[in-house]
Amino acid sequence: MSWQLRRATPADLDAIMAIESSEFANDAWSSDMMSAELGNRHGYYVVANPVGEPTRVTAYAGLRATAGSTQADIQTIAVEPNARRHGVGRALMNALMVEARTRGAGELFLEVRADNPAAQRLYDSLGFESIAVRPNYYQPDGVDAVVMRLTIPEPKLSPAVGA
Repeated sequence: MSWQLRRATPADLDAIMAIESSEFANDAWSSDMMSAELGNRHGYYVVANPVGEPTRVTAYAGLRATAGSTQADIQTIAVEPNARRHGVGRALMNALMVEARTRGAGELFLEVRADNPAAQRLYDSLGFESIAVRPNYYQPDGVDAVVMRLTIPEPKLSPAVGA
């Protein structure tokens, strides 16, 4: 299956919240919190939909990156179970990494549940490194957060083939 990525809009709130509440049952953001994030000028949220189904959101991710700051934060990422293991999470993360770099960030941070090895493997494969643990960060479950950091690589330019 192929996906299209696009910037999230307030019209995507219900679809995002359906995924949010199903994937993060005990620590899901409220609709008001997510709505505020979608409208925040320092935020950048992206949704994924299957090609040809522009209103069917199957994944989303969000970034907080103040223009001109050298650091940015991944706020959230979620992929519906039926869309996992097809590269959509990696595509969302790459889109956020590009946006963070565009806004001037050289470092990107995130927190991931210590009991989510699949997400940790994805972040490791993208070059993130574990730098700290925040005990009991995720409530009410009392699960630790692993803090990860990525030094965002500079874009590499190369000549076009055949030039």
